[in-house]
Amino acid sequence: MAAFRDIEEVSQGLLSLLAANRAETQQRRLLGRYEQVVQRLLETQDCAEQQLREILTTEQEVAQSLLDTKEQAQQGSTELHQLEAEVQKAGEEDAALKASLLQLTRELEELKEIEADLERQEKEVDEDTTVTIPSAVYVAQLYHQVSKIEWDYESESGMIKGIHYGPSIVQPIHLDSNQLSKKFISDFLWNMVDTQW
Repeated sequence: MAAFRDIEEVSQGLLSLLAANRAETQQRRLLGRYEQVVQRLLETQDCAEQQLREILTTEQEVAQSLLDTKEQAQQGSTELHQLEAEVQKAGEEDAALKASLLQLTRELEELKEIEADLERQEKEVDEDTTVTIPSAVYVAQLYHQVSKIEWDYESESGMIKGIHYGPSIVQPIHLDSNQLSKKFISDFLWNMVDTQW
């Protein structure tokens, strides 16, 4: 603002010189001062433009930094959601494993009871001198004990389904008696029986 006031003063001085028809030296002095003021004005303008460019550059850097920070926050939020989902999945798997372990424990207890019952029945048979025909339940229990197969009695007609609890892995059984021979089915099932006693 001071530069514009100086320009105004110089302009008024020039007008007064021209109006009064003063000496050429005074006119040169005023023109020199006018040139100095114009030079200062141009320098001030250059300085202001430089400052404006620096401000714009700083604003761009701040805006980019803000965008980068926002993107990092979004990535962190996504990773957090993924971790929460993994923790929830692990919890569900843990619960399923516990339920499976509980079921296997129950089945083991049942097998122990069956084994004890079989041992008791064997002792009774050994002690009994008369030949008796074993009951269907006893035969089924004995077959289950030897073969380790649990049958699915609700499968559709012609389908043989069950689960074989082998010494190392559990294996599902799914055979179609309409497409497979009785000999193949018999051989297949006998091959599952563990021969290690």
